[in-house]
Amino acid sequence: MPTDRPIPTSRAARGGALGRAVAGQAIRGAGARISMAGRSEELRRQISEKRSLQAADQLVTVLGSMKGAAMKLGQMLSVLDLTLVPEEHRQRFQDKLAALRDSAPEVDFDAMRTVIETQLGASIDTLFAEFDSAPIAAASIGQVYRARLHDGRAVAVKVQYPGVDAAVRADMKNLALFLKFWRNALPAVAAPELIEELRTNFERELDYVEEARTQHALAARFRGHPHLVVPDAIVAMCTRGVLVTEFFDGVSFDRIRSLPASDRDRIGEIVYRFYVGSLYRYHEFCGDPHPGNVLLGNDGRVGFIDFGLFNRMRGEHVAFEIDCLRMASEERGENLLAAMIARGVVDASAGVSPDECLEYVYAASEWNLVDRVMTVTPSMASSGLMLAIDPRGGQRTAMQRQNLPPEHLFSRRADFLTFGVLGQLEATANWHSIAREWIYGDPPVTELGIAEQQWRDATG
Repeated sequence: MPTDRPIPTSRAARGGALGRAVAGQAIRGAGARISMAGRSEELRRQISEKRSLQAADQLVTVLGSMKGAAMKLGQMLSVLDLTLVPEEHRQRFQDKLAALRDSAPEVDFDAMRTVIETQLGASIDTLFAEFDSAPIAAASIGQVYRARLHDGRAVAVKVQYPGVDAAVRADMKNLALFLKFWRNALPAVAAPELIEELRTNFERELDYVEEARTQHALAARFRGHPHLVVPDAIVAMCTRGVLVTEFFDGVSFDRIRSLPASDRDRIGEIVYRFYVGSLYRYHEFCGDPHPGNVLLGNDGRVGFIDFGLFNRMRGEHVAFEIDCLRMASEERGENLLAAMIARGVVDASAGVSPDECLEYVYAASEWNLVDRVMTVTPSMASSGLMLAIDPRGGQRTAMQRQNLPPEHLFSRRADFLTFGVLGQLEATANWHSIAREWIYGDPPVTELGIAEQQWRDATG
């Protein structure tokens, strides 16, 4: 049942759930170690499995209850096939995480109505011809409703939870402590650098005015595109806490996953071109690729929504990334190492070899670099992420001391999350032949690429 209980915003209140989770897990861990003494191997396995499932369930519960930055982390985890739980239970864990991106939280509509009317300065009946009070989706910091304007346009109305801005800031102070406990199971997502990057960028997501400007610009850029659409923002009706956009009528990602392989391959290429290709073509990209932001329209076009986490990169930073991809693709390890030293990614005194440097880049980007047809699976996506964090699978190497500058950390996160979305689709393509369009400026070789090039030529 909906509740009008406000979201707790103090660090102490927000951290209470985290503290209980950490304490409970520690007690269970100690109990498991004691109870394993003298038990058979099979019984030890069962106890360990039970403990893992309890930890996973608790992780989902805590992340889902927080609704802010921790919920965003849950959305990230939902596209990666992590080894937090035994393989036979992993799908159930992924399904629970997926609920963080799909299910609307239970916040009473009267509280959300107050936000809308206060922010927009008029009653809902004045602002909209129709307004459905049942939320259709949950965002990480608000929920989404369907409505109709007086001019007849169907719109989506995203409304921030009351007090969520203070809640997000409290979450970020607690999240590093929370993830420290899970660092053995989630080494890639519990990294301090990622938490700092999330903190810096997540506060920007609280400003719906900026998001509206971004979405309006992207809608204009991709207007008339042959296979993707960005619904336009109604900028005049957007405030810091309310975002009104055109409604894109499409089927959810779960439905997309049940389509035939050929359809999933087509959608996967569109997702890849939009989330990854945009960085190299336009020097800007969405930092939040996840399945909840991808919809399939009735006309076959793929709709992309949610641009709160959006980044722009300076041309020289993009050029550096392209140069690294070229050198890695051509296996020019010495040139790659020299470029990384010059950029400050690698310390010249660290003793990194050209082969180690190549190994690191291939761990992170092999799917872009190898000229072969490849089906992306969830386990491949998570393995690629883990290898990029630890290229030698736990062996200490000089490359583990690499220092990725902040401007590149966010783009790598977006790259891996895109890979995770493709893994959920189990999409197949020669990803390198597509990437050559932006790595080398080659002409497109796929049907989608040719159609997109014709559209760019026609629109300038």
